[in-house]
Amino acid sequence: MTKHPKRPRDPAQLAKFIVDLATGNVESGTTSDKKNQAAVALGRLGGKRGGAARAAKLTPERRTEIARKAASKRWAAKVDKG
Repeated sequence: MTKHPKRPRDPAQLAKFIVDLATGNVESGTTSDKKNQAAVALGRLGGKRGGAARAAKLTPERRTEIARKAASKRWAAKVDKG
């Protein structure tokens, strides 16, 4: 499955992007900003290690405190919507 190109948030840039799509200067299935795959892999690897290291460092009481805070935020969001 192909990803859709990322649309700019700025109205002027969005207008230019739409004109580029219409004139064929940009293909609709590609994005203009390519990511360096080596950098992506390195960042992902660091993120995986960082989460495990943080979890190992936390005390059970602190983990419980973080979990309670997260649950209260989730429930507060559901109450506000419903």
